[in-house]
Amino acid sequence: METVDCVVIGAGVVGLAVARALAMKGREVIVVEAENSFGTGTSARNSEVIHAGIYYPAGSLKAELCVRGKAMLYDFCASHHVPHQRCGKLIVATSEAQVAALDDIRAKAAANGVHDLRLLSRAEAQAMEPQLECRAALLSPSTGIVDSHGLMNALLGDAEEAGAMLAVQSPVVGGGLTIDGLVLAMGGASEGTTLLAQTVVNASGLTAPDLARRLSGMPREYIPPQYYAKGSYFTLAGRAPFSRLIYPVPEAAGLGVHLTLDMGGQARFGPNVRWIDEIDYTVDPADADSFYQEVRRYWPGLRDGALQPGYAGIRPKISGPGEPAADFRIDGYGVHGVPGLVHLFGIESPGLTSCLAIAEAVADIV
Repeated sequence: METVDCVVIGAGVVGLAVARALAMKGREVIVVEAENSFGTGTSARNSEVIHAGIYYPAGSLKAELCVRGKAMLYDFCASHHVPHQRCGKLIVATSEAQVAALDDIRAKAAANGVHDLRLLSRAEAQAMEPQLECRAALLSPSTGIVDSHGLMNALLGDAEEAGAMLAVQSPVVGGGLTIDGLVLAMGGASEGTTLLAQTVVNASGLTAPDLARRLSGMPREYIPPQYYAKGSYFTLAGRAPFSRLIYPVPEAAGLGVHLTLDMGGQARFGPNVRWIDEIDYTVDPADADSFYQEVRRYWPGLRDGALQPGYAGIRPKISGPGEPAADFRIDGYGVHGVPGLVHLFGIESPGLTSCLAIAEAVADIV
């Protein structure tokens, strides 16, 4: 049995940020990742948006950590030369009935500490984005985009420089609490290895509740259910005539089919929401029909045949269809009573934006 101070399970953007924070505090850290590289799951299959912190309930961890994480992330990207852009976002009302909702959104943002939203008339919005169709819009100047892979590379670089190690193809297949600490049984390339750790952080994303159930001594009543919400993205053939992100006023689960940009200026649209039982990243080309309908509400100039299937991502939900969206959960000893164990449950959007703030919170707990 190998003895180690801290084990972080999962090498997505949050797991790498946690490993960095712990290593920079002088802890001995090993990051174990089931796949053959870091950041191949949720962290690589999202919109790469730096969120402002607009939509989340006041006082929630999502609101608090998004707003703090946004500031930390912009500073980190600047100091580590991670490609990013504070491009801004327009939240657009495409009907008169939606215009009143813009005031509600601005009030919710202000309650979260986001005070820079500006209400625009139709003419003001179209002066910024001539191809846009709307009745009114909110400008969020602090929304941006980031190269998620570049971000993860920088986080891993800092962690390794501080002494952390990454072990890929090393899934945790079981374990539990002992008198000496937390024992983890490894599979994959590390099959047959057991690790005895004083601190374990479960940052395994989509499978975090399943992993918690595989740890003996973890009280089952503190483990949330696990749901998968799949979102598909379509890319645009050619460049879009927009320099900002375009989001419709939210009307249902998620934030609607929005237009985002990558660091090369390529536009992508999504995600839709489809509840699934198993991890499946295929994109159904037939979904394009509904995408055209949604996008043309704010961009009527979208031509037929311009959308191509892109990629899909899955949100690690801990609330199911029809239920209110669950908040982030950072569950340590004070919640479940297991010394040295921290679970990160339901770390969906805005997890990427919040990664450094989440890591800071975990480091404070352990």
